[in-house]
Amino acid sequence: MQLRYNYRAYPDAAQRRALASAFGCARVVWNDCLRDRKEAHAAGLPYVKSAELSRLRITQAKRTEERAWLADVSAVVLQQSLRDLDTAYKNFFDSVKGKRQGRKVGPPRYKSKKDTRQSIRLNANAFCLQSDGTVYVAKVGNLKVTWSRRLPAAPTSLTVTKDSCGRYFVSFVVDTAPGILPEVETDAGIDLGLSAFAVLSDGRKIDSPRFLRRAEKKLKRLQRELSRKAKGSKNRAKARIKVARQHARVADRRRDFHHKASTQIIRDNQAVYVEDLAVSGLGRTRLAKSVHDAGWSAFVGMLEYKAVKHGRTFAKVDRAFPSTQVCSACGFRDGPKPLHVRKWTCGGCGSVHDRDHNAARNVLLEGRRIVAAGRAETLNACGAPVRRAHVPAQRGEAGSHRKGHTTQAGIPGLQSREHVKIGSCQTQGASAK
Repeated sequence: MQLRYNYRAYPDAAQRRALASAFGCARVVWNDCLRDRKEAHAAGLPYVKSAELSRLRITQAKRTEERAWLADVSAVVLQQSLRDLDTAYKNFFDSVKGKRQGRKVGPPRYKSKKDTRQSIRLNANAFCLQSDGTVYVAKVGNLKVTWSRRLPAAPTSLTVTKDSCGRYFVSFVVDTAPGILPEVETDAGIDLGLSAFAVLSDGRKIDSPRFLRRAEKKLKRLQRELSRKAKGSKNRAKARIKVARQHARVADRRRDFHHKASTQIIRDNQAVYVEDLAVSGLGRTRLAKSVHDAGWSAFVGMLEYKAVKHGRTFAKVDRAFPSTQVCSACGFRDGPKPLHVRKWTCGGCGSVHDRDHNAARNVLLEGRRIVAAGRAETLNACGAPVRRAHVPAQRGEAGSHRKGHTTQAGIPGLQSREHVKIGSCQTQGASAK
């Protein structure tokens, strides 16, 4: 399976200028190629092939006066930008033809230099892990990186990203073998909510941290200060970065919480079942801010890929399943209940249920039934399909190593399992995040 390992990078002033140039050149190539394909489509001409776009918008464009600055950045950056455009078109075509599951994907759009997030991608020919712990990026230099965890294998590609608050990150895509955990006898059904972030079928509750709600007071003050600044002024740019940094802190805390909670659940249970919630629909209700603050989709995604990584069973119970209406003790369906009803008595057996705990137990029972059916899709009690995700891999990125060389795994200077010399780059396996 493919996993992405993300690390904070600290480029100096010259490297920031080089990265800004690389971001801009990749954006120009994307927009030029996209424009050619849109114009060809409007004129009724055939779809423009990637080889033709590469020749016109990269190779020949470098020889023109108005695009001569494309030669200042690595050619790999420009080629990867064109490949990303091809991927975007493929996803769009697959979505139109019904080959792609999930929400409909729209056609590619133009990129703007005012976008808050800028990024470039490189394959293994354009980067190298150095022996001093830096990462060499072609025509940028050696980037200082804060390593937090070992890279488990040689990376196949590198993405350099600048976020809305000016932070830089490098992320590596690596092919790894699953790290199977020892088997345990327990399994868990999970009911996600707002009053409690998650209630497990064994009765445990995970409190909702409400990171955005806790930061609202400071965010309101910063946003008021931003609204008072004149548009286009330097003070407005500084105020915008302050707001972006506060939002980034909220997102980082939420992500850290999701990782810790999902890892603990996967370690403690051999099988995990969760309800497939309609988050996009709930995000348009009066509870929208609380729903987005909880981040259910990101949490379920983490459970999904960690289950595959560690050899656990994972299944989603369809959102149409009446988990809050059925008694988990006798199976009697007692009808829908408004949200303010947190406890209720079963009309069949007289059992008193906590609403969330009962729903988690019903999710557990339905999840066991789905897995016992032994199929990727089964029908639940309401006749709706339930999908089980087999390999929730991260986005794949093609990469090729230099001829006769391999990009080394690990981080130099830390305790390692192996020591390999790669051309002029000598690195040791160590830890990375």
